[in-house]
Amino acid sequence: MHPQPKLLRFSLFGLLYLTQGVVLGYFAALNALYLLSNGLDMGDVGVFSSIALIPFVIKIFFGMLSDRVNFFGLGRRKPYIVLGLLVQVAALIWAASIDVGRQYWTFVGVAFLLQMGMAFYDTCTDGLALDITPENEKGILQGFMVGGRSVGVIVAASVAGVIAERSWPMVFYFLAGASLLPFTLLFFVREGVRPAGERFNWGAFGAFKSVQVLAVAAAGLVIFMVVVGANQLVNPSYSARLGIDLSTAGFITTIWGIGCVAGAFAGGWIMDRVGDRSALWVVMFAVAATLALVAFVPNLPLAFAAAVLFGMAYGAGQAVFFALAMKYTTPAIAASMYSILMAVTNVGQGIGLGLGGALAKSAGYPVAFLIFAAAIFLVAPLLPLMFRARRQAEMGA
Repeated sequence: MHPQPKLLRFSLFGLLYLTQGVVLGYFAALNALYLLSNGLDMGDVGVFSSIALIPFVIKIFFGMLSDRVNFFGLGRRKPYIVLGLLVQVAALIWAASIDVGRQYWTFVGVAFLLQMGMAFYDTCTDGLALDITPENEKGILQGFMVGGRSVGVIVAASVAGVIAERSWPMVFYFLAGASLLPFTLLFFVREGVRPAGERFNWGAFGAFKSVQVLAVAAAGLVIFMVVVGANQLVNPSYSARLGIDLSTAGFITTIWGIGCVAGAFAGGWIMDRVGDRSALWVVMFAVAATLALVAFVPNLPLAFAAAVLFGMAYGAGQAVFFALAMKYTTPAIAASMYSILMAVTNVGQGIGLGLGGALAKSAGYPVAFLIFAAAIFLVAPLLPLMFRARRQAEMGA
């Protein structure tokens, strides 16, 4: 691995994730409003969302391509990242010219293309990060990546929202412009040459038979099930218990996002300082404590504080798990293996969203938060499997 300036590498990955966050923030906060304002209904919104997310289900194949094929001798990561970004930019410019009320399926197709580009460079970005980041920097790296994406979401929820009040096409041009930001640094980072022992081979997928990798995957499923499942309940619970309005809910989401940024950097820093096991314990107690606070917060000022603190726990949990997953990937299939571990977290999110809604409906919001707070400790029994097995493997080597 060629030594390269940390600030350059971290800034590049932060920008690549910020670009994702801006577009994902648009889809999360504004796209439904855009479709509804053009005479479509929530059924159309649901179909759109399901189709547009397919690329993130199949992105493992993008990782395999990047792991195996050197793009015309130009590299296994950077050319694919450039291609994905350009596809995203082109799709956003195209989207600005579509009359979505009359050309709904064209808009769906363009959104699918956009997500294909994003999933492509997302997977290859993770592969590049795995290739060139030293072991002792992966925690803080994830702070930059998760923090960058959170900043992007905040930007989309604020700047793009203001732009949308004046012109929806300008929103897409704004997103396209934001998608060009990583190019300012992308060409200054070198990929390096992969040693022969780290080149793609199908046998490397046997890593998924190991106890420690399965334990890491299970931990990711639990963490994302809890934080995502609980997060969807925060504003509805505040609305039911404290009577907040829509503008207040938007402000709470913004300060939650700020907490995510701070938590992502804090989680990465803690992991690099105290180690993987201790960082996971910090995440478990932080998530449990902040969810208990959200469950019983008595007034609006404390509701703001609870949202910030839960955002910090949320961001730290993501950063710590992502960094841990990076450490357990096999270099020969780095992008492929990492994308599979991320797919497991997507399953956890789906479980958490369904479970959270069911718990809130049947038992009420406070009980739902407390159940999620207890569920985070399902990670604890996995720790010996992750770390004892890892130490034994290292001693055996």
